[in-house]
Amino acid sequence: MTDVQFKNITKHYGAEVALSNFSLSINSGELVSILGPSGCGKTTALRILAGFIQPTEGNLVVGGQEILDLPAAKRGYGMVFQSYSLFPNMTTFENIEFPLKLRKIDAATRAKRVNELLDLINMAEHAKKFPHQLSGGQQQRVALARAVALEPPILLLDEPLSALDATVRDQLRDEIRSLQKRLGITTVFVTHDQQEAMAISDRVAVMRSGQVEQLGSPRELYQNPKNSFVAGFVGISNQIKSTKIGDAWKVLGSSVSGPAEFNTGIAFIRPEDIKITPSPNGIAVINEISFLGSFVRVFMSVDGARVIADLQISEAENLATGQQVELTIRDANPLIESMGNK
Repeated sequence: MTDVQFKNITKHYGAEVALSNFSLSINSGELVSILGPSGCGKTTALRILAGFIQPTEGNLVVGGQEILDLPAAKRGYGMVFQSYSLFPNMTTFENIEFPLKLRKIDAATRAKRVNELLDLINMAEHAKKFPHQLSGGQQQRVALARAVALEPPILLLDEPLSALDATVRDQLRDEIRSLQKRLGITTVFVTHDQQEAMAISDRVAVMRSGQVEQLGSPRELYQNPKNSFVAGFVGISNQIKSTKIGDAWKVLGSSVSGPAEFNTGIAFIRPEDIKITPSPNGIAVINEISFLGSFVRVFMSVDGARVIADLQISEAENLATGQQVELTIRDANPLIESMGNK
């Protein structure tokens, strides 16, 4: 079992704190993304797991064993970076074969393994090409195959898709997920792209300032964010000023349940959770309507604040810019945070 446990890891770079009591558990065979803005510590956590740097404090346990004293070379993890790091003087076949040669595996076994991987990444026809003859996406496929050639217990991916254009990025993201599932390899995927993390992961650890803000499935993070940072970082979230009246909260045109500890707050509402009804006395005015293929995005103003709603195409048929509308919410339990007025 190759489970991973970061236990209260702290990492200082002089006066800078990159990680602060960072704790994260990853199950064997799971793909977990570490998601966060630049400088939050996600790559530092990955490099500690890889063995490239040592933490200032804390423990790292893999498969039930503490491994901080184990050199990177002896950990045997596969790793793929944003840069492809292929050997320019080697063919696709030779690049994938390279770690097998280092292990002095016999030629027949090497060839069998490389050909299996070439088939897995759909690159058999490019086996004799050099890196400069491949596209960026193809080079990253080769780097991925090389990383798993020795069947490592853990695969570490550090922003592997960020240098690719959008279409290739989406395709390769899906291929990485498919390969990970087929191999059953424990995988840690570092990214700043929330759509990437949501699409590829079993669970996502959202980081801020060296700590995990929330860990959960993509659905859990999106539907039940722990706080405003997670709500805003994982998808679009409207911030609506709200007031508690009696036991209920007034959010747009709806009364919903919410915290009892304070009376004025900010409700965080996903665009798809807003329902629009034309009304001459409505609280909102439509500023713009954008057709986005499978849905329609409506931009409105409410008391000077911008509100976004995502509707099914049929729901938007009778809407027009300049129209007054009433807004209600479909979600009866939105996240509401205090504005400081208890």
